[in-house]
Amino acid sequence: QVQLVESGGGLVQPGGSLTLSCAASGFTLDGMSIAWFRQAPGKERYGLAYISRRDYRAYYAESVKGRFTMSRRDAKNTAYLQMESLKPEDTAVYFCATGIITGSDYYTWSHPKNWNTWGQGTQVTVSS
Repeated sequence: QVQLVESGGGLVQPGGSLTLSCAASGFTLDGMSIAWFRQAPGKERYGLAYISRRDYRAYYAESVKGRFTMSRRDAKNTAYLQMESLKPEDTAVYFCATGIITGSDYYTWSHPKNWNTWGQGTQVTVSS
C-alpha cells in the first residue's frame, strides 16, 4: 500500500522549534520530488518547501525561507521539515506529498494539483 505518514506535530510556543517527519511506505522516495504543504482553517493548502528529484536542491516559499529547512534521507525513505522561530501564523495542518515536479517555479511546485501522493497531515499549533 502506497502511503505517506507525517509525524512530529504538536503544540509549541512562539519562537519555538519543531521537526516534522514524512515516512513513505509501499514505494521508494528515491527519484521522487517531495514537498511540504500546510493548510490553515478556512484557507487553501499551499506549498512551503520542496526538494527536486532532479538535483536534490531545496526550494522554499518566501513566507518560510530562513526559518524552515527541508531535508530528505532516501536510505530511510523519509523527508523532514525543520521549523524554527515559529509564529502563531504558522498554525496549520502540515502535509507532505510526492510527485515528479522539477524546477524552481514557485507557482508550479506550490500548487497541490501538481502532486500525486499525500499524507494525512499533522497538526502544528503555535500558541502561548
